[in-house]
Formats: sequence, C-alpha cells, structure tokens
Amino acid sequence: MNLEDHVGDIISKARRAASIPMAEAARAAGLTESQLAELEESGQTPGSVNWEALARPLVLDAQKLRGIAEGWSPPETDLSRWRHLRRITTDDGGMAVNCFLIWDEATREAALFDTGWNATPILQLIQENQLQLRHLFITHTHRDHVAALTAIRENVSGVKLHSSSQHAPADQRNRPADLIHLGSLRIRNRDTPGHAEDGVTYVIENWPENAPSVAIVGDAIFAGSMGGALGDAAKLARQKVRDQILSLPRDTLLCSGHG
Repeated sequence: MNLEDHVGDIISKARRAASIPMAEAARAAGLTESQLAELEESGQTPGSVNWEALARPLVLDAQKLRGIAEGWSPPETDLSRWRHLRRITTDDGGMAVNCFLIWDEATREAALFDTGWNATPILQLIQENQLQLRHLFITHTHRDHVAALTAIRENVSGVKLHSSSQHAPADQRNRPADLIHLGSLRIRNRDTPGHAEDGVTYVIENWPENAPSVAIVGDAIFAGSMGGALGDAAKLARQKVRDQILSLPRDTLLCSGHG
C-alpha cells in the first residue's frame, strides 16, 4: 500500500501545525537543522533519531512514528466485501487523488464521491455497469478533488450535488440531519473541517450481506497521517477526526482522498 505521507511529511506537517521552529525540533531529535530538513524532505532517516523527544512537542505517537520510519504499511484491504464500491485514482503531474463510486445492485443508481482530475475513468465505469449517476458528494473543494466536476455535469444530466461549501447554492449544502437513500444504501454526513474549511465525511451504511459501513473521509485522515493544517485549523482537524471519524465502529472502512 502506498502511504500518502512518509515520515518526513508527517514531522513537517506536525511541526508547522504546532509552530515549532526547525532548530527546536532538531535539538529534540538529536539532529542538526540540515539533517532534520533533509528528513522532512526525503523521509530518509539520517542515523539515530530520538523519536520520543521529537514526537512529544509535535503531539505525535513516538512508537507509531518510528514504525512508519522503519517501513510500516497497513495490509491491503479486501474490497470484495463491498461489491459495488470502486476506487478511481487519477494523476496530474505526479499528484494522485482518489475518488469513489458506489451503486445499488437492484436499482443501478450510483453516487460519486469527489471527482479527481479526470472524468474519463468514472464515465467508463458508469457505462460499463449500466449505472444512473444520481448524486455527487464533495468532501471538500480543493482543486484536486473537484477538477473533473464540470466534465461530469456536462456528460451526466440531473446529478444532485452535495457539499459543505458556504459558496454552494442552498439546495446543495449538507445539513446535519440529511439522510440520502441510494436504493437500499443510506448516506449520512459528518462535519470534518480543519484541513479544509468545508471538509465533510460521508458515511455509507446498510451494505448487502452486512458488510461494515464505509466512510469517505477526503483528506481528513490518511493511513498513518492526516491532511495538513496550521494553528487553530490543525487543532480543529484533530478534534474533528477524533469526534467524527475515530468514533465510528472499528470495522468501518475508511476511504481517503490520497494514498
């Protein structure tokens, strides 16, 4: 599995979020500033690092940070339990982003979560599976997640948009009590700002054969890390991840926007 963030990315995000100078973090790690800068850039560990002392001011878990530095990776998830869930990854200039397509087996009604860079593989999946795209849910409006929005709307008529952006028309904005039915599937939203002001997580329930719920989390959380944020936004991001995502049942499948 490809992680979105190597250990240097994680350190850099956490250090900048906490406004900790490079010199201070380097001293805690037992490194020179240039060594820490290289670690943040490359993810390659320059000899011995005091992970415990470095992790403490960054509000990171030292054992897990060390594990990622030593090559930890989560096992691949068998998606066959969720027969009508597809991850679509598109790339622009080396920046890969995930979007997700789901559908109800009986009605063939489908929902798309974010668009990624390129609409072509999405439209191909819709055609190949003879689907009717009814809903398009946006986790946040950063460009890589909505770049193909216009192309989707030009090729598929009648798609209902769902977003937590304050700039979205009133009839497209998520509300806390929203419950969207897609055949037998049920879709709810949970507010997860921080990385993005309009960040939202969508939870999909009632899968066939009692498969666990699925949470489309955007950039709120990745395997081993989370989306970048600074200052108060970083504190809000951590709080929302704890309250709205980590509170979900432990068998929930988390589908992130990267990695």
